[in-house]
Amino acid sequence: MATAPDGDDMFDQFLSERGHETEPAGGDTDYNKKQCPDCGGLHDQSASDCTVCGWAPR
Repeated sequence: MATAPDGDDMFDQFLSERGHETEPAGGDTDYNKKQCPDCGGLHDQSASDCTVCGWAPR
């Protein structure tokens, strides 16, 4: 009995049939960071001020 591919496999197949790359992109990406509104520095979620430029909420 044949099984249906999971959602990611179907999506990858759809894209590859239309000439798109389906391999994961290289590099590390971390979306669980806070970004300083002043300088754009990235910090852990627990940060209360910017260690790059010294910005802190009032």
